[in-house]
Amino acid sequence: MWLTAVLDAEGFFALLHILFASFADLSSINTKLGDIVKIFTLFIFSFLCISLNAEVIFVKAGSNGGGSSWSSAFGDLSEALDYARSGDELWVAAGTYLPTNRNDRYAHFEVMDGVKLYGGFVGNETALEQRDWATNRTILSGEIGSIATTNDNSYTVLYTRNVSLNTVIDGFTITKGYADGLGERGDIRRCGGAWFNDGEAGKSNPTVANCIFVDNYGRDGGAIYNYAKGGVCNPRIVNCQFLNNSADLDGGAIYNDSSMGICNPVIKGCKLSGNKATYGGGILNSGKDGGEASPTITGCSFEDNIGYIRGGSIYSSESNGKCSPAITSSYFSDNKATVGREMYQKSEEGQVVSKGFVKKM
Repeated sequence: MWLTAVLDAEGFFALLHILFASFADLSSINTKLGDIVKIFTLFIFSFLCISLNAEVIFVKAGSNGGGSSWSSAFGDLSEALDYARSGDELWVAAGTYLPTNRNDRYAHFEVMDGVKLYGGFVGNETALEQRDWATNRTILSGEIGSIATTNDNSYTVLYTRNVSLNTVIDGFTITKGYADGLGERGDIRRCGGAWFNDGEAGKSNPTVANCIFVDNYGRDGGAIYNYAKGGVCNPRIVNCQFLNNSADLDGGAIYNDSSMGICNPVIKGCKLSGNKATYGGGILNSGKDGGEASPTITGCSFEDNIGYIRGGSIYSSESNGKCSPAITSSYFSDNKATVGREMYQKSEEGQVVSKGFVKKM
């Protein structure tokens, strides 16, 4: 297996703490140079042990290997994700991947904490920098049933629960999730057609980069549903596109649900176009029951999104909670709503800044 040197920040600082504590103990007994050398040797050895546990796992559609190389790659992405452990990288070659080959609408790709999932490979690369995710489309699809209909698709394509920023999904097209089920808000059957990020009673803060979310549907959160009930959902979403996603109810592309929790994602350099919902064609922020939904949105473009009632691009709703989105250096064009309008102002740099439409209940 290929090895990748991975040490997360928490583990690194824990080792430093041990190191410094050892220095303090040794200094009290007139530490000699040899003692210091022993401590550093132990530190380096600990680092290497953690590094050697991390692997690069290869995935290529049509293969049937164990993931040790491109020539012996996993063919089933779900199987590779089951095999992966924190710190591992999955390199996924261009192609279309389904979460199941059965008629199971609950089936999805689950990415565990600390796993890094990278798409955009041809299937012969030897370095991460050699991939081209824009050219080599790596598609995660919920189209598990008949292509003639969508009501047999997976409810959601991707699922993360209580993961850190060290959990990475980078370089994928995520499509055809169809969350048309019944239930309350926060039910995976009706929320987050492409991705359900679950931070209920915990913390779920993955890093999402260079992904395209297209043609997904949910009753709430056509593409992404960030669920922070009693917990925290602060994902980092960078350089992604949200295209033609839709919600029956709210949040055509992204729904940030802060019920009794904190839902403050960072959304940077993203394009949201052609998304539709009743409220919040692009993004809906829900601050309720003492929770806060205050995303930081920087350098994004909102074009041709539709809020059938309010909030063509962004709609924020407060119900005994807080919504205070920080939106800077972003572009808004041809977003439509039947009632209300977005509020625009010019920043000192001449960039378009929107405060969005805020409803207080």
